[in-house]
Amino acid sequence: MRDDASTGAFRSEVRAFLADRVPAGWAGLGTLDPAGRSEFVHWWRTQLYEARLLAPEWPTAHGGRGASALEAVALAEELARLGLPHGAPNDAFGIHMLGNTLLAWGTEQQQQHFLPRILSGEDRWCQGYSEPDAGSDLASLSCRALRDGDEWVIDGQKIWTSAAHLANWIFVLCRTDPSVPRHRGISFLLCPLDQPGIEVRPIRMMTGQSEFNEVFFTGARTAAAHTVGGAHNGWAVAMTLLGFERGAAAATQPIEFRAELDRLIALARERGRIEDPLVRDRLAWCYARVEQMRFLGQRTIARLAAGAAPGPGDASVSKLVWSEYHQVVTALAVDLLGLETLVPSGRPPAGAFRTDDLGAPNTSASWVGTFLNARAGTVYAGTSQIQRNIIAELALGLPKEPRGTGEL
Repeated sequence: MRDDASTGAFRSEVRAFLADRVPAGWAGLGTLDPAGRSEFVHWWRTQLYEARLLAPEWPTAHGGRGASALEAVALAEELARLGLPHGAPNDAFGIHMLGNTLLAWGTEQQQQHFLPRILSGEDRWCQGYSEPDAGSDLASLSCRALRDGDEWVIDGQKIWTSAAHLANWIFVLCRTDPSVPRHRGISFLLCPLDQPGIEVRPIRMMTGQSEFNEVFFTGARTAAAHTVGGAHNGWAVAMTLLGFERGAAAATQPIEFRAELDRLIALARERGRIEDPLVRDRLAWCYARVEQMRFLGQRTIARLAAGAAPGPGDASVSKLVWSEYHQVVTALAVDLLGLETLVPSGRPPAGAFRTDDLGAPNTSASWVGTFLNARAGTVYAGTSQIQRNIIAELALGLPKEPRGTGEL
């Protein structure tokens, strides 16, 4: 869709910034080795921070630009097209999730203290939601916090905590009042990780990576003043944060998936399979799904342009489509590589989520690692079954599935 005047001017400013700062010959993060990638991400985050582009939609008083939602989407699009990161790994949790939630729910003192530290990178955040027995059914969480004077004392466990090994703070949902219905006795707490009583234990994945972690709390403490939204009101705060979690992904994911599909088509040519009718049929199916994602993204952006929030099922439809698609497209890559996938070689994928970086080589290790990561895509951030329930109940208005608890 076309930019309005303000968004067009902002996009032009972003392109001028990129032309000035991006190194000559830049072809994407995927062209760098792990050490070079880490060094570039750190340097690039500094460039964005100095230009106030890490959180452009934040108020200027808090280090942003007061940009509109559409202008923030335009920035995300321009970065995605060049294969540039929008910050460091923990910024997704600190800036896009917690920072926006603090702007909605935080006290003035919380905003003044935490927002500058989030942008500077002094505080690096992770998300303490899922537990071994409370994943998609988040309201059944059992990690508890008891009030002790001006502090909370936390005991329990969180799991699948992305990038916790790189973080020094965690926003954590804890049960603070077990006497009330389960949604109503939860608090949203901000807790320092670097303290006695907290252990971060990496989880080794199929790919050999350890981007997920378990976090154990044994008498860990955090200030009562670090309660966001008030005691026992954490469910409402948590739902606000989940609304920010996918943010500009509606615009950027189709770009990333299209770049990955183009790389897959190149792989089919390299392997002499591009004229194979069965391969062509599978590639056509993949192309159609990527186009569906692009149009879904445009619908979301159009709603933002009209000043409306995305519909209740939009995020679930998007997540359901891309996660199930990604298992199919990576399976095709593995089929094209054949026996090479049994002993993968070359550069592995840089991360454990969605596609490999733009510019990544067509190595068997890259594709096999992405294939293995895609297996988890229909589980994390809400299983496909949960997404279908949300679409049915909230978007289509179908009767709710019986929960068996008698609670609302």
